[in-house]
Amino acid sequence: MIKPRSAGALLLLSALTACAGIIPPAAERASRPPAPAPATPPPATPAPPAAANALAQGVRSGPSVESLNISREQAERALSTFRISCPSLVSREDGTGLTVSTDWTRACEAAPSWRSDPEDFFAEYFQTVEVGSGQAFATGYYEPEIAAARDRRDGYEWPVYALPNEVPPSCAPECGENASLTRAAIENGALEGQGLAIAWARDLVDLYFLQVQGSGILRLPDGDAMRIGYAGNNGYPYTSIGRLMRDRGLLGDGQTTAEGIATWLRDNPDRGRQIMQENRRYIFFTEVNGPGPLGSLGRPVTPRGTVAADPDFVPLGAPVFLDLEHDVADGLWIAQDTGSAIRGANRFDTFWGAGDEAYAIASGMASRGQAYILIPRASATRLLRAD
Repeated sequence: MIKPRSAGALLLLSALTACAGIIPPAAERASRPPAPAPATPPPATPAPPAAANALAQGVRSGPSVESLNISREQAERALSTFRISCPSLVSREDGTGLTVSTDWTRACEAAPSWRSDPEDFFAEYFQTVEVGSGQAFATGYYEPEIAAARDRRDGYEWPVYALPNEVPPSCAPECGENASLTRAAIENGALEGQGLAIAWARDLVDLYFLQVQGSGILRLPDGDAMRIGYAGNNGYPYTSIGRLMRDRGLLGDGQTTAEGIATWLRDNPDRGRQIMQENRRYIFFTEVNGPGPLGSLGRPVTPRGTVAADPDFVPLGAPVFLDLEHDVADGLWIAQDTGSAIRGANRFDTFWGAGDEAYAIASGMASRGQAYILIPRASATRLLRAD
């Protein structure tokens, strides 16, 4: 997810208001008068537990791959992206319950030398399934670019930190409330003097949004670019400042966008910094050389080809076909990434790359529709026979 991320419009509200539910706050619930009890109370009916993975959610056969509206361009991009993911597919355990690593061997052996129509590759080796209802919700993300310098200088005062030795990259949830390195503590100097700064950002708000995004490009004063990727976090859970600002009435109509939130934070620097510090989660970075950015598989993600998903519901590396109300994201993607706000069945985040066009598309990308997971034919045969 690339790790936790930001973009604009409803996407940014999605990232910054992750998992904003409809349950009222505890204080509000407590203030409501209790409903009168019935004369004979019915037996309590516990809520059904949330499905742990795709298999528990329920799986059914989908349409044939040949019937899907996959363009040649999409198929070529997806095949190239699938090749990148294959080493992980054949070596890692799949937590969805849909596949085992050996199921992917035939497709991954065939992919490097495939010379026929790319659409035929997916039709040859895969079958579609729907997880649960298959009803999907997709947002978009992109690779942000912010101004920074490799050394501290006038106008570049905010450190971009590497991962400290004392904070393991998978500290959450064990660290939780016991972690001392909150965002506020770090911004107030807790890591100063340790030689951890790999760069210095010009703008704190830009740096914050890049942290939510989890990777990005630093544009240096001489015009060169430095790509950085996610290295770890401080162990605290993510808190949505977009939701906090909305619930507190700080954002008016038309302000719940990337630009609107950033403008408010810059116009109110002291209060804005306090609000950003209410998200105690802090992201550490590493410089990335070569292709990038890197997704959760540790492999380069592909603009317009990579989608982030919950690895409990989509095998990482698997093809996914999306048919959405927002047609720009229709087509074939490869699940190469995850995200802190991308949780549950049929929840996706589409990656659009870097630059203004990527930002514009990702900013407006929030759409419902249908999702089909493409799994190897051996996996589908085993699952459907079990049904």
